[in-house]
Amino acid sequence: MLGPVILAASRSDRMRHLISAAPVTKRVVDRFIPGETVDEIVPVVRSLTDRGLELTMDVVGEDITTPGQAAAARDAYLELVDRLKQLELGARAEMSVKLSMFGQALSGGHELALGNVRPVVEAAAAIGTTVTLDAEDHTTLDSMFAIHDELRKDFPQTGCVIQAYLFRTEADARRLAGNGSRVRLVKGAYKEPAEVAYQRKHEIDKAYVRILKVLMQGEGYPMIGSHDPRIISIAQELARRSGRKPGEYEFQMLYGIRGDEHLRLAAEGHRMRVYTAYGTDWYGYFMRRLAEKPANLRFFARSILTKD
Repeated sequence: MLGPVILAASRSDRMRHLISAAPVTKRVVDRFIPGETVDEIVPVVRSLTDRGLELTMDVVGEDITTPGQAAAARDAYLELVDRLKQLELGARAEMSVKLSMFGQALSGGHELALGNVRPVVEAAAAIGTTVTLDAEDHTTLDSMFAIHDELRKDFPQTGCVIQAYLFRTEADARRLAGNGSRVRLVKGAYKEPAEVAYQRKHEIDKAYVRILKVLMQGEGYPMIGSHDPRIISIAQELARRSGRKPGEYEFQMLYGIRGDEHLRLAAEGHRMRVYTAYGTDWYGYFMRRLAEKPANLRFFARSILTKD
């Protein structure tokens, strides 16, 4: 199983240096991360929205070690909000944030992260969009959910992410599936111990379907984060059984993966949102994309072996 090995490499400074220094890396990274700055990402945003797609945008970077870096991450998102306002795309592009970027792991990190993310959520609401709090490793989730609950008092449209491979997630889904909630369900992309998470693919897939059923039967707004054709088909059937129309849930997939499927679902009338990341601190994000799916790793290896 290469996934856990790759996830371990994502935390290795030595591997970060080796992979970042490889001449081929940028060409491969561009498949998943189409820009480093707001200016570079604007043409991508326009292209996707012009084709009937929606976006959730992520400024990549998680290795925050100082309050100043956390404040800079906040400011990067505020810059993104300003640009979406200028483009009049508030209704088409939301934002995803990792609270680790806002200082969650620092001393006093819970309050620091809440204080940094709140102005981003407020600014997003002012232009007609919202923010979804990404799930990270299991040790951070109680803090993330508490911040989510606090933000929803003033901004009830604030979303959050839950991960099917964690044992706790089915109970979390039942708590979150209330009226007005927005919940993205993903399989999970962190290296978690067997004490807290399923380790086998078939177990994770079964958990995903159980949890998705809870969300579809609830009163909130499910967001299906998956590229798996079988999961997508099951989601459509669960939506039908629950009496949901296409606008009452959405599909989300990563930029650079199954682009034709993005367009197919949108053409069928489904809400299809593309998770689009940008920024310079791309390493951790990129390595998790490789770990999630063997095809991504094969793509990287083939690129290394192919001359320009």
